Amino acid sequence: MTVLVFLDPSHPSGRLVDAGVPALLATDQGVTRGDGIFETLLAVNGEPRKVQAHLHRLATSAQSMGLEVPEAAVWLRAIATAVEAFSEASPQVPDEHGNTNVVIKLIATRGPEGADTPTAWVQATAVSPALAEQRARGLDVILLDRGYDSTVAHRAPWLLLGAKTLSYAVNMAALRHAHAQGADDVIFTSSDGHVLEGPTSSVLLAHVTDDGGAPVKRLITPNLDSGILPGTTQGALFAAAREAGWELGYGPLVPADLLDADAVWLVSSIRLLAPVNSIDGTEIGAADVRARLTAELSALLARTH
Repeated sequence: MTVLVFLDPSHPSGRLVDAGVPALLATDQGVTRGDGIFETLLAVNGEPRKVQAHLHRLATSAQSMGLEVPEAAVWLRAIATAVEAFSEASPQVPDEHGNTNVVIKLIATRGPEGADTPTAWVQATAVSPALAEQRARGLDVILLDRGYDSTVAHRAPWLLLGAKTLSYAVNMAALRHAHAQGADDVIFTSSDGHVLEGPTSSVLLAHVTDDGGAPVKRLITPNLDSGILPGTTQGALFAAAREAGWELGYGPLVPADLLDADAVWLVSSIRLLAPVNSIDGTEIGAADVRARLTAELSALLARTH
């Protein structure tokens, strides 16, 4: 089931529409050009998670595109309307932790061509059961060259590499390519050999021993100035891990760093913490260590808001 709530000045809490009836003009530039932005977040037991971080990133993406979007308070009211409507209309099936979850997507486009009127709406849907399966069994991943070097974001801001835009055709093509190779997902690398991100996720690695074999607790993610999207889930997990005594670090990372790690994860707001079993056919760490670290970090992530 899908619930749609359009942000409409004449409806302060958002305008509910029938998802089975056309509601978007075919000339909308989000459709014709992918000219728009979006965010996806999880509502747990009716409460949106990391909503301020997502709204901040939405505003940052909008600014980078010169796109006018509604203010945060308007989005919050529409989100509440969408969550309530979805909960009333769709049976809530608890997850493995007893929580009910709803996927919330915030979308804003430049609007119909020639109208100069942005279109914005909130979409509420169920969480795919496949995501829980991926968390449980882990992922087999391949590395793919994104085709840009790690400094291009500074030289060519019009590429919008740090913005979450609707232009996801390349990301989806990368996933289809991975599936054709028998893999589950992708980690992008830059043309100069740096680790970047997944098509729909941030990359995170852990070390529990240093080069001399001494125990450590260290989490590392690629540096954000390499043209990747700042991960809201990665940021929340880092904050929780710091309080729990983990050392934190930001790249630069190269593929050898992933292969040398005790564990690697793809992290996102909906899939949460999905362990990587192998990269290009090479197993990452040991299965029991991956499982232990995934359980520990998942518990920390569950306590974030």
